[in-house]
Amino acid sequence: MRPLLVVSLPLLSLFALAPSGAPPAAPAPDSVWQRLADCESDGDWHADTGNGYYGGLQIWPPTWREAGGLRYADRPDRAPRRQQIAVAEEIRRRQGWAAWAGCARDLGLIH
Repeated sequence: MRPLLVVSLPLLSLFALAPSGAPPAAPAPDSVWQRLADCESDGDWHADTGNGYYGGLQIWPPTWREAGGLRYADRPDRAPRRQQIAVAEEIRRRQGWAAWAGCARDLGLIH
């Protein structure tokens, strides 16, 4: 379920100006990752719904591996929230918010 969430303009201004392929300037605030997880997995950081994506941010296992997630756990849902976010920051560095296109769009992180 992906509820429509409203992001305040100050938060939007932090992220909306960089193209999705450009490297982010700074780590995203914790509140952004929580809102993204709320959209992706209803905030369940240990989500294993059988859809092939895991954890709070619904990361695909090959992407998890490529972004260095195996240093924490074999799958995202088996890693603590903080470690999922650390790997997600690497994914965001590589792919931008487009890695979570639907929810990122709903949150106003991409257009």
